[in-house]
Amino acid sequence: MPNRNSWLSVILLFGLLNMTKPASAQALIPHTLQLNSAQLEQQGLSLAQEAAQLAQFQQYELALPRARLATQLAPKNFQAWFLLGGLYLQSDEIDKGIAALQQAKSLNANESTILFALGSAYFQKQLYEQAIAEIQAGLKIKPNVPEALFDMGNAYYKLRKFPEAIASYEKAIAAEAKFWPALTNIGLIKYEQGDIDGAIAMWRKSVEIDKEAAEPQLALAVALYAKGDREQGIALGEAALRSDDRYANVDFLKENLWGDRLIQDAQKLLATPRIQATIAQAQEQRAQQQQRPPR
Repeated sequence: MPNRNSWLSVILLFGLLNMTKPASAQALIPHTLQLNSAQLEQQGLSLAQEAAQLAQFQQYELALPRARLATQLAPKNFQAWFLLGGLYLQSDEIDKGIAALQQAKSLNANESTILFALGSAYFQKQLYEQAIAEIQAGLKIKPNVPEALFDMGNAYYKLRKFPEAIASYEKAIAAEAKFWPALTNIGLIKYEQGDIDGAIAMWRKSVEIDKEAAEPQLALAVALYAKGDREQGIALGEAALRSDDRYANVDFLKENLWGDRLIQDAQKLLATPRIQATIAQAQEQRAQQQQRPPR
Protein backbone atom coordinates (compact mmCIF):
# COMPACT_ATOMS: atom_id res chain seq x y z
CA MET A 1 0.00 0.00 0.00
CA PRO A 2 1.13 3.58 -0.26
CA ASN A 3 3.13 4.73 2.72
CA ARG A 4 0.71 5.65 5.50
CA ASN A 5 2.36 9.04 5.72
CA SER A 6 1.00 9.80 2.26
CA TRP A 7 -2.54 9.73 3.71
CA LEU A 8 -1.31 11.73 6.67
CA SER A 9 0.10 14.40 4.34
CA VAL A 10 -3.32 14.84 2.74
CA ILE A 11 -4.89 15.31 6.17
CA LEU A 12 -2.22 17.61 7.53
CA LEU A 13 -2.16 20.04 4.63
CA PHE A 14 -5.95 20.40 4.69
CA GLY A 15 -6.74 24.05 5.28
CA LEU A 16 -3.24 25.03 6.30
CA LEU A 17 -2.44 26.99 3.15
CA ASN A 18 -5.68 28.93 3.58
CA MET A 19 -4.90 30.22 7.06
CA THR A 20 -6.07 33.78 7.31
CA LYS A 21 -4.18 36.62 8.89
CA PRO A 22 -6.05 38.85 11.37
CA ALA A 23 -6.86 41.72 8.98
CA SER A 24 -7.15 45.32 10.19
CA ALA A 25 -6.30 44.31 13.75
CA GLN A 26 -4.37 47.53 14.33
CA ALA A 27 -7.38 49.69 13.47
CA LEU A 28 -9.66 47.80 15.84
CA ILE A 29 -7.41 47.59 18.94
CA PRO A 30 -6.51 50.96 20.47
CA HIS A 31 -4.13 49.97 23.28
CA THR A 32 -0.41 49.59 22.55
CA LEU A 33 -0.11 46.32 24.51
CA GLN A 34 -3.01 44.78 22.60
CA LEU A 35 -1.66 46.11 19.33
CA ASN A 36 1.68 44.39 19.91
CA SER A 37 -0.12 41.15 20.75
CA ALA A 38 -2.11 41.34 17.51
CA GLN A 39 1.05 42.03 15.52
CA LEU A 40 2.78 39.06 17.11
CA GLU A 41 -0.13 36.79 16.24
CA GLN A 42 -0.11 38.08 12.68
CA GLN A 43 3.60 37.31 12.41
CA GLY A 44 2.95 33.86 13.85
CA LEU A 45 0.30 33.08 11.25
CA SER A 46 2.59 34.31 8.48
CA LEU A 47 5.28 31.92 9.72
CA ALA A 48 2.73 29.11 9.84
CA GLN A 49 1.80 29.78 6.23
CA GLU A 50 5.48 29.66 5.23
CA ALA A 51 5.90 26.39 7.13
CA ALA A 52 2.85 24.86 5.44
CA GLN A 53 4.18 25.83 2.02
CA LEU A 54 7.56 24.28 2.83
CA ALA A 55 5.80 21.14 4.03
CA GLN A 56 4.12 20.85 0.65
CA PHE A 57 7.58 20.31 -0.82
CA GLN A 58 8.62 17.98 2.04
CA GLN A 59 11.12 20.51 3.36
CA TYR A 60 10.34 19.56 6.94
CA GLU A 61 13.67 20.67 8.45
CA LEU A 62 13.02 24.21 7.24
CA ALA A 63 9.33 24.09 8.15
CA LEU A 64 9.70 22.87 11.75
CA PRO A 65 11.44 25.90 13.31
CA ARG A 66 8.95 28.23 11.64
CA ALA A 67 6.03 26.18 12.95
CA ARG A 68 7.50 26.10 16.47
CA LEU A 69 7.90 29.88 16.47
CA ALA A 70 4.38 30.26 15.06
CA THR A 71 2.91 28.49 18.11
CA GLN A 72 4.87 30.81 20.41
CA LEU A 73 3.63 33.93 18.62
CA ALA A 74 0.06 32.66 18.13
CA PRO A 75 -0.43 30.22 21.04
CA LYS A 76 -4.23 30.24 20.78
CA ASN A 77 -4.33 29.41 17.07
CA PHE A 78 -5.25 25.75 16.65
CA GLN A 79 -4.01 25.61 13.06
CA ALA A 80 -0.47 26.55 14.11
CA TRP A 81 -0.43 23.73 16.69
CA PHE A 82 -1.98 21.34 14.16
CA LEU A 83 0.72 22.16 11.64
CA LEU A 84 3.47 21.72 14.24
CA GLY A 85 2.05 18.36 15.28
CA GLY A 86 1.90 17.18 11.71
CA LEU A 87 5.47 18.22 11.00
CA TYR A 88 6.65 16.34 14.08
CA LEU A 89 4.85 13.22 12.84
CA GLN A 90 6.40 13.56 9.41
CA SER A 91 9.79 13.83 11.12
CA ASP A 92 9.11 10.68 13.20
CA GLU A 93 9.00 12.65 16.45
CA ILE A 94 5.75 10.99 17.42
CA ASP A 95 5.52 11.98 21.10
CA LYS A 96 6.09 15.65 20.29
CA GLY A 97 3.56 15.35 17.49
CA ILE A 98 0.91 13.93 19.80
CA ALA A 99 1.53 16.69 22.36
CA ALA A 100 1.12 19.42 19.74
CA LEU A 101 -1.99 17.81 18.27
CA GLN A 102 -3.52 17.46 21.73
CA GLN A 103 -2.95 21.20 22.19
CA ALA A 104 -4.67 21.84 18.85
CA LYS A 105 -7.55 19.61 19.96
CA SER A 106 -7.89 21.57 23.24
CA LEU A 107 -8.30 24.74 21.18
CA ASN A 108 -10.73 23.24 18.67
CA ALA A 109 -12.21 19.84 19.50
CA ASN A 110 -14.55 19.94 16.50
CA GLU A 111 -11.90 19.89 13.76
CA SER A 112 -12.01 16.40 12.26
CA THR A 113 -8.56 16.61 10.66
CA ILE A 114 -6.95 17.04 14.09
CA LEU A 115 -8.67 13.89 15.31
CA PHE A 116 -7.68 11.95 12.19
CA ALA A 117 -4.05 13.04 12.61
CA LEU A 118 -4.12 12.01 16.27
CA GLY A 119 -5.47 8.63 15.21
CA SER A 120 -2.59 8.24 12.77
CA ALA A 121 -0.11 9.25 15.49
CA TYR A 122 -1.48 6.72 17.96
CA PHE A 123 -1.32 4.06 15.25
CA GLN A 124 2.38 4.79 14.81
CA LYS A 125 2.79 4.38 18.60
CA GLN A 126 0.98 1.01 18.31
CA LEU A 127 -1.81 2.36 20.52
CA TYR A 128 -4.50 0.95 18.29
CA GLU A 129 -7.51 1.32 20.59
CA GLN A 130 -6.71 5.03 21.05
CA ALA A 131 -6.21 5.39 17.30
CA ILE A 132 -9.66 3.94 16.65
CA ALA A 133 -11.28 6.20 19.27
CA GLU A 134 -9.80 9.37 17.74
CA ILE A 135 -10.68 8.39 14.18
CA GLN A 136 -14.23 7.45 15.18
CA ALA A 137 -14.62 10.86 16.85
CA GLY A 138 -13.40 12.53 13.67
CA LEU A 139 -15.79 10.50 11.52
CA LYS A 140 -18.73 11.65 13.63
CA ILE A 141 -17.84 15.20 12.61
CA LYS A 142 -16.91 14.42 9.01
CA PRO A 143 -18.07 10.97 7.89
CA ASN A 144 -17.03 8.99 4.83
CA VAL A 145 -13.41 10.14 4.63
CA PRO A 146 -11.75 7.19 2.85
CA GLU A 147 -8.24 7.80 4.22
CA ALA A 148 -9.54 7.91 7.80
CA LEU A 149 -11.68 4.80 7.29
CA PHE A 150 -8.64 3.06 5.83
CA ASP A 151 -6.51 4.01 8.85
CA MET A 152 -9.23 2.75 11.18
CA GLY A 153 -9.37 -0.52 9.25
CA ASN A 154 -5.61 -0.88 9.68
CA ALA A 155 -5.94 -0.35 13.45
CA TYR A 156 -8.63 -3.04 13.65
CA TYR A 157 -6.38 -5.27 11.52
CA LYS A 158 -3.50 -4.88 13.99
CA LEU A 159 -5.89 -5.84 16.80
CA ARG A 160 -6.85 -8.89 14.71
CA LYS A 161 -10.46 -7.71 14.67
CA PHE A 162 -10.87 -8.77 11.06
CA PRO A 163 -14.65 -8.32 10.62
CA GLU A 164 -14.37 -4.75 11.89
CA ALA A 165 -11.34 -4.14 9.67
CA ILE A 166 -13.15 -5.39 6.58
CA ALA A 167 -16.19 -3.25 7.45
CA SER A 168 -13.98 -0.14 7.65
CA TYR A 169 -12.26 -0.96 4.37
CA GLU A 170 -15.63 -1.51 2.68
CA LYS A 171 -16.83 1.88 3.92
CA ALA A 172 -13.68 3.46 2.46
CA ILE A 173 -14.45 1.81 -0.90
CA ALA A 174 -18.08 2.94 -0.70
CA ALA A 175 -16.85 6.50 -0.14
CA GLU A 176 -14.36 6.28 -3.02
CA ALA A 177 -14.80 3.41 -5.45
CA LYS A 178 -11.21 3.62 -6.76
CA PHE A 179 -9.59 3.53 -3.32
CA TRP A 180 -7.60 0.40 -4.16
CA PRO A 181 -5.51 0.17 -0.93
CA ALA A 182 -8.68 -0.84 0.95
CA LEU A 183 -9.40 -3.55 -1.64
CA THR A 184 -5.82 -4.76 -1.30
CA ASN A 185 -6.05 -5.02 2.47
CA ILE A 186 -9.30 -6.97 2.30
CA GLY A 187 -7.33 -9.36 0.11
CA LEU A 188 -4.61 -9.61 2.76
CA ILE A 189 -7.18 -10.68 5.35
CA LYS A 190 -8.86 -13.15 3.02
CA TYR A 191 -5.52 -14.78 2.18
CA GLU A 192 -4.65 -15.30 5.85
CA GLN A 193 -8.09 -16.81 6.41
CA GLY A 194 -7.51 -19.30 3.60
CA ASP A 195 -9.83 -17.69 1.05
CA ILE A 196 -7.22 -17.60 -1.71
CA ASP A 197 -9.67 -17.08 -4.56
CA GLY A 198 -11.36 -14.25 -2.65
CA ALA A 199 -7.98 -12.59 -2.10
CA ILE A 200 -7.08 -12.95 -5.77
CA ALA A 201 -10.38 -11.31 -6.74
CA MET A 202 -9.61 -8.31 -4.50
CA TRP A 203 -6.10 -7.91 -5.88
CA ARG A 204 -7.29 -8.17 -9.49
CA LYS A 205 -9.72 -5.32 -8.79
CA SER A 206 -6.88 -3.27 -7.28
CA VAL A 207 -4.67 -3.82 -10.32
CA GLU A 208 -7.54 -2.88 -12.64
CA ILE A 209 -7.84 0.44 -10.82
CA ASP A 210 -4.09 1.17 -10.76
CA LYS A 211 -1.95 -0.93 -13.08
CA GLU A 212 1.21 0.68 -11.66
CA ALA A 213 0.51 -0.24 -8.02
CA ALA A 214 3.26 -2.62 -6.94
CA GLU A 215 1.67 -4.09 -3.82
CA PRO A 216 -1.50 -5.70 -5.22
CA GLN A 217 0.43 -6.79 -8.30
CA LEU A 218 3.02 -8.62 -6.18
CA ALA A 219 0.37 -10.09 -3.88
CA LEU A 220 -1.48 -11.38 -6.93
CA ALA A 221 1.79 -12.78 -8.30
CA VAL A 222 2.45 -14.63 -5.04
CA ALA A 223 -1.04 -16.12 -4.93
CA LEU A 224 -0.94 -17.28 -8.56
CA TYR A 225 2.53 -18.76 -8.12
CA ALA A 226 1.40 -20.61 -4.98
CA LYS A 227 -1.61 -21.99 -6.88
CA GLY A 228 0.68 -23.40 -9.58
CA ASP A 229 0.39 -20.69 -12.25
CA ARG A 230 4.12 -20.09 -12.00
CA GLU A 231 4.77 -18.36 -15.31
CA GLN A 232 2.14 -15.70 -14.77
CA GLY A 233 3.16 -15.36 -11.13
CA ILE A 234 6.78 -14.71 -12.05
CA ALA A 235 5.85 -12.28 -14.83
CA LEU A 236 3.61 -10.25 -12.51
CA GLY A 237 6.24 -10.41 -9.78
CA GLU A 238 8.88 -9.03 -12.14
CA ALA A 239 6.63 -6.13 -13.12
CA ALA A 240 5.78 -5.32 -9.50
CA LEU A 241 9.40 -5.33 -8.33
CA ARG A 242 10.58 -3.23 -11.25
CA SER A 243 8.01 -0.68 -10.09
CA ASP A 244 9.02 -0.85 -6.40
CA ASP A 245 11.75 -3.21 -5.24
CA ARG A 246 11.07 -2.42 -1.55
CA TYR A 247 8.47 -5.18 -1.68
CA ALA A 248 11.29 -7.70 -1.93
CA ASN A 249 12.08 -6.95 1.72
CA VAL A 250 10.20 -9.10 4.24
CA ASP A 251 10.31 -6.37 6.90
CA PHE A 252 8.69 -3.97 4.46
CA LEU A 253 5.96 -6.52 3.74
CA LYS A 254 5.28 -6.84 7.48
CA GLU A 255 5.06 -3.04 7.79
CA ASN A 256 2.43 -3.15 5.08
CA LEU A 257 0.38 -5.71 7.02
CA TRP A 258 1.23 -8.81 5.02
CA GLY A 259 0.43 -11.87 7.12
CA ASP A 260 2.52 -14.97 7.83
CA ARG A 261 0.87 -17.16 5.18
CA LEU A 262 1.33 -14.61 2.40
CA ILE A 263 4.91 -13.80 3.42
CA GLN A 264 5.81 -17.49 3.49
CA ASP A 265 4.47 -17.90 -0.03
CA ALA A 266 6.11 -14.64 -1.13
CA GLN A 267 9.52 -15.91 -0.06
CA LYS A 268 9.15 -18.88 -2.42
CA LEU A 269 8.46 -16.55 -5.34
CA LEU A 270 11.19 -14.11 -4.33
CA ALA A 271 13.75 -16.94 -4.23
CA THR A 272 13.29 -17.87 -7.91
CA PRO A 273 16.24 -17.01 -10.21
CA ARG A 274 14.25 -14.69 -12.48
CA ILE A 275 12.85 -12.70 -9.55
CA GLN A 276 16.28 -12.53 -7.92
CA ALA A 277 17.71 -11.14 -11.15
CA THR A 278 14.90 -8.58 -11.35
CA ILE A 279 15.53 -7.47 -7.77
CA ALA A 280 19.27 -7.06 -8.42
CA GLN A 281 18.60 -5.02 -11.54
CA ALA A 282 16.04 -2.80 -9.80
CA GLN A 283 18.35 -2.17 -6.86
CA GLU A 284 21.23 -1.31 -9.18
CA GLN A 285 19.08 1.18 -11.09
CA ARG A 286 17.94 2.79 -7.84
CA ALA A 287 21.53 3.09 -6.63
CA GLN A 288 22.54 4.76 -9.90
CA GLN A 289 19.67 7.24 -9.63
CA GLN A 290 20.67 8.14 -6.08
CA GLN A 291 24.25 8.78 -7.19
CA ARG A 292 23.23 11.20 -9.95
CA PRO A 293 23.90 14.82 -8.99
CA PRO A 294 20.77 16.99 -8.77
CA ARG A 295 20.14 19.26 -11.73
